[in-house]
Amino acid sequence: MKSFLVSILLIQSTFAQADIVLHDDTRTEIRLAGPAKRIISLAPNITEMVYAAGAGEHLVGAVDFSDYPVAAHKLPRVGSYARVDIEAIVALKPDLVLAWESGTPPASVAQLRKLKIPVFVVEPKRIADVARDIERYGQLAGTDAIAKTSAADFRERHERLKNRYAGKPPVRMFYQVWDEPLMTVNGKQVISDVIRLCGGKNVYAELPAIAPTVSVESVLAENPDVIVAGGMGASSAAWLDQWRRWPRLNATAKNQLFFIDPNLLQRHTPRLLDGAEQLCARLEQARNKP
Repeated sequence: MKSFLVSILLIQSTFAQADIVLHDDTRTEIRLAGPAKRIISLAPNITEMVYAAGAGEHLVGAVDFSDYPVAAHKLPRVGSYARVDIEAIVALKPDLVLAWESGTPPASVAQLRKLKIPVFVVEPKRIADVARDIERYGQLAGTDAIAKTSAADFRERHERLKNRYAGKPPVRMFYQVWDEPLMTVNGKQVISDVIRLCGGKNVYAELPAIAPTVSVESVLAENPDVIVAGGMGASSAAWLDQWRRWPRLNATAKNQLFFIDPNLLQRHTPRLLDGAEQLCARLEQARNKP
């Protein structure tokens, strides 16, 4: 009986020490000897996602603008998402760094990997990727139970929104990411997936670049029924004033110029569905206007 119990303990120990092996969104294999206990996030959206996965206590550093939830304000800073401080990262002795392919400089990822620091790179493109990534962070940090519950809640809410807005008449819209230069998103960016969820039609969905620069003349030619401003904060709402200079523009003529907090639509986190609810309500308002 004693030898049997020893065998069981050895098996449990083996499983406890088993490697964690995942492929990131660049198809790079990431192998950890066990759950990550010292994690650094290189994007504000990733920081928020790690908390959603129940692994916030394992974060030891994050980039600027990692401001949600409140606990993230206390994390040591390691630069910005576009300018990473390698020395600060090394000093924090992480066993895992989480990076954003569209934001983190590739050279920084390469340098960290050269220093033998595991870097897991993500590039969410669809709403469903939020739930997927929560689960992956849970696997990497050993918080699977919390992460799976969080992901399940997200999927359930997403499904409710899909059912509510399925089959709605399409509304042509322009999403403004930035003002100078004037920027938007194409059909492969997650914001476009939110637009589709709400029954909207992104007038720039077919452009090849993820975040293309467009002209005012081009927007006027597309003549969208709705314009939504994003940007970096509430001050971006002022961008909508420029469109009021064009009274023949459908969105202006119908007074369908809206601002939605970019932290809700431009961060790939559970709050994306908060932004989706607001956008869906705005498009429904546009549908019902004579």
